[in-house]
Amino acid sequence: MDRRTAVFFALSSLLLGGTFVAAKAGLEYFPPLLFVALRFDVAAVVMVVYVVATSTRAELLPRSAGDVGSVLATGVLVIGLSNAFLFVGQQYATSAVASIVFSLNPVLTPMFAAVLLSNERLSARGAIGIALGLVGVSLVVSPDPATLLGGDAIGRTILFVGAVSGALGAVLIRRIETGLSSTVRIAWGLPLAAILSHGLSWSAGESAASIAWTTEALLALAYVSLFAGVLAYVAYFSLIDSAGATRANLVFYVVPVVSTVGGWALLDESVPPLAIVGFLTIFAGFAVLGSESIDVPGAVRTSSNRLSKAMSNGVSSRIRAEVSSPDDPVSSSEETRGYRSD
Repeated sequence: MDRRTAVFFALSSLLLGGTFVAAKAGLEYFPPLLFVALRFDVAAVVMVVYVVATSTRAELLPRSAGDVGSVLATGVLVIGLSNAFLFVGQQYATSAVASIVFSLNPVLTPMFAAVLLSNERLSARGAIGIALGLVGVSLVVSPDPATLLGGDAIGRTILFVGAVSGALGAVLIRRIETGLSSTVRIAWGLPLAAILSHGLSWSAGESAASIAWTTEALLALAYVSLFAGVLAYVAYFSLIDSAGATRANLVFYVVPVVSTVGGWALLDESVPPLAIVGFLTIFAGFAVLGSESIDVPGAVRTSSNRLSKAMSNGVSSRIRAEVSSPDDPVSSSEETRGYRSD
């Protein structure tokens, strides 16, 4: 992971994690689907203005079926349906349950990737790292077993469908060959997600008259639109391009951590001691996953080969020095060249 990828990962985790806190606060003032639609309205305007000002016409226009497919996967699956199911599901489930269900995203992504992508198969070490991360997430949110097993199944089912939509969309984006940048894909995807969300809101019978326009409502809308919308999506889709769908969706392991800390700081929610153990377990999972990029046996073999070669070259130089006459200019010259070459 280079510095640029690390920055994208940190921003995605932080900003997307705050979505749960802001969404839970905003649902007191907005109908869920209309809340999502308004969020995408604001984000779409900002994003379109930005890409029009910074991109050429050739960079903006989709020119192939792959370009169109990547826009559809972005707008419909990753942004539109994923968030619609998230906001609706949070009406029927607690934030802890919502966090842990959406944290199944890194588990779902390798399943889709194994079928749709040939270069993102999960190794045994990667499976161990993901399992550790999932255990850590469970400890962080510390859900009540009665809530998970005997609570409202509707909310959990809706949230699970949202996680499936996001995971499938991320893998499809990686699979589809497109010439559009991630920023341009978001600029096309956000209006598409807004239209989809408005249609779902209208079909559900939601009304703008039911919105309570308070300061808290405006702050929640501003956060989910600009920070968890524009900035988070730019970082997240750039992460998919640079790190791949499987590793990019590991941000959803950090999301419950951010949500827990945010709820403690902003909503006076307590952080259970078990959450500390969860944090450490998640970091252990990341360490295992990160070790996949380091070929320890290969590094040892390479170092051993270099050491053997250096020792062999050193012995050869000493032998040449002993058998050559110091008064022989040719021999001295050859020895010098041989030493420099070694």
